[in-house]
Amino acid sequence: MSQHSPAAAPATNFLRQRIEHDLETGAFAGRHFAGSPGDAAHHGAGPLDEARIRTRFPPEPNGYLHIGHAKSICLNFGLARDFGGACHLRFDDTNPEKEELEYVNAIKEMVQWLGWSWGDNLYEASSYFDFMYEAAEALVNAGHAYVDEQSADEMRANRGDFGRPGTNSPFRDRTAEENLARLREMRDGRHADGAMVLRAKIDMASPNINLRDPTLYRIKHAEHHATGGKWCIYPMYTFAHPIEDALERITHSICTLEFEDQRPFYDWLLEHLADLGLLARPLPQQIEFGRLNLNYVVTSKRKLRQLVEDKHVSGWDDPRMPTLVGLRRRGFTPESIRAMVEATGASKQNAWIDDTVLDQALRADLEPQAPRAFAVLQPLKLKLTNYAAVFGSADHREPCETPAHPHKPELGLRRFSLGPELWIEAEDFMEAPVKGYFRLFPGNKVRLKAGYIIECTGAEKDADGNVIAALATVIPDTKSGTPGADAVKVKGTIGWVGAHEAIAAEVRLYERLFAEPQPDVGGRDFIEFLNPNSLRVVQGFVEPSLAGAAADQRWQFERHGYFVTDRVDHRADRPVFNKITGLKDSFGR
Repeated sequence: MSQHSPAAAPATNFLRQRIEHDLETGAFAGRHFAGSPGDAAHHGAGPLDEARIRTRFPPEPNGYLHIGHAKSICLNFGLARDFGGACHLRFDDTNPEKEELEYVNAIKEMVQWLGWSWGDNLYEASSYFDFMYEAAEALVNAGHAYVDEQSADEMRANRGDFGRPGTNSPFRDRTAEENLARLREMRDGRHADGAMVLRAKIDMASPNINLRDPTLYRIKHAEHHATGGKWCIYPMYTFAHPIEDALERITHSICTLEFEDQRPFYDWLLEHLADLGLLARPLPQQIEFGRLNLNYVVTSKRKLRQLVEDKHVSGWDDPRMPTLVGLRRRGFTPESIRAMVEATGASKQNAWIDDTVLDQALRADLEPQAPRAFAVLQPLKLKLTNYAAVFGSADHREPCETPAHPHKPELGLRRFSLGPELWIEAEDFMEAPVKGYFRLFPGNKVRLKAGYIIECTGAEKDADGNVIAALATVIPDTKSGTPGADAVKVKGTIGWVGAHEAIAAEVRLYERLFAEPQPDVGGRDFIEFLNPNSLRVVQGFVEPSLAGAAADQRWQFERHGYFVTDRVDHRADRPVFNKITGLKDSFGR
């Protein structure tokens, strides 16, 4: 898959400025791999263009990507593209109990869907497990790590807090030989889960709690989706991630601000491993940026999983979900998501962005290209009582046509026909109109778009007095596009679909999943703020030009907004349309 090109010169930000400075100063000149020849071959080391930068997108395969990940994906791949470098896709699969191949495949698919390619740079943390263990033994031998046999509760209590320094473990001063023996027992499966851990020996009094002897390895007797049962100890993410960056010769390890306090340990680990001859300088640099937070959205994987498992949504790809698979099914385009990411920029502060920014990007993408169509979502029958008299027969079908797109003649014409009975929107008829209402009411004239002017004469009602059909007469010689069509002046124009050729369709009208802008802030139970009206399903009608439409095609339904044929449930003989967004911000300010 080819990497797309930027549409215009991207706006500068502190990340771009940092990279430009590093390239100008040759910060990564002369980089090479310092491991053994076998390791070098295994890790793909070889000649490296010193002018190139390397970034990475390192998801853990324990769930589906969401809109926040899109920010990281586009930043990392986009910076690599713009500076002639490479971006790696790396799976940080260090937690075998929560990781599945389903998530691996879904992540690959979404990165590609967004328009990015990793080329030959696909990696897994698990392929480095041998090197990581070698690094762990080297740290133990050098006196930089020890095996701690305290219980989890004891370690938690002895860690201290922001106002109290930690307390050294009673196992901290073991000899390197004792620690190495214990580490190998852990590796060989001789101890139960939780019996002991390998910790870095840094400073239990450090004001940065992340430097208070962080855990490097824990025991987990669990099958790994890539390595099977080979290992029963697994590295912690904070230990594995810097090593992966260094082995892959990442230049700029770009991550979100929650990792800022981890940067001192990131640097401590790589510097010590370089001093021990296991890694080569210059080393990767970790740089943090503010994460993308959208109002009315939650992006915690745990909370998204809860929504799925508790059946608040239909699945990870429910169109109300902020997952990329959900946004794709809803009908958002990769171009609109990339445009939103570019528009929100990169800063050193976390910020909340209104979710309408994404809708605006979507409308900007679709308005110039989405073909138009008529759709009736709240159908009311309209009977043209003089149709046979005007056209000579009730069986006559009067052909009508209009451009598929008002500004793209190359898309051709939409063709449909008028008959004696039509479907119109129920809101386009009022028996007793309010002030400023210019659509159908008794005595008023309106134009049927791309058709004739009609005059409303009344309504049919059922036994309970409910309107079941509007009545009108056709005014001859007023067909759109014909001489004299404008002789009769009207203030209103309405859409319609001929009852004789209308295509029945299920239409899913989506709104925000949550009724509160920040449903999970401050420890609140986000479930309490679910919007009970986030999905409304109606049975409507669409014009005949949509017959046989394939899944995942988009239109602008005139007056209603942008819609897409559902990529899962839509069939040519059973159409299903999802509302993506309205023609303008329908939520207000």
